[in-house]
Amino acid sequence: MAEDLALEARNRAGNYFREGYNCAESIFLTFREVVVPEVERDLVRLATGFGGGLGHAGCLCGALTASTMVLGLLCGRTDHRQDRHRAYELARNFHDRFEEKFGATCCRSLNPHPFDTPEHLRHCLKITGNTARLLMEYLQEKNLI
Repeated sequence: MAEDLALEARNRAGNYFREGYNCAESIFLTFREVVVPEVERDLVRLATGFGGGLGHAGCLCGALTASTMVLGLLCGRTDHRQDRHRAYELARNFHDRFEEKFGATCCRSLNPHPFDTPEHLRHCLKITGNTARLLMEYLQEKNLI
């Protein structure tokens, strides 16, 4: 069951990416559907600017950034007096797991091809799908779903 859910997340994120959504939007849409369907779909716009490592700046990978958004949806706070340390710990640990799997967290390091070329898009498709799988496994491991 756990493996099935991880594969489903990978496939959904890959399908969204193939449709034309960027990496961050693909992660957000996948986990909104599977994990937090009560979140409005239109909030995908929050993820748009994260694509290409923050608007093609090549910085932090959009798939990783959107994964942190998903963790925030599940464990973030809604009041400044609430504890933020659990969310910080989960985000940091996922960051480290992502870096261990892919060897970097920076978009330009993860994908050396020029933005929006066929080679770049193929590579991002793999990163996006595998990030979705990694995040689903992480959520299950941490008993967040």
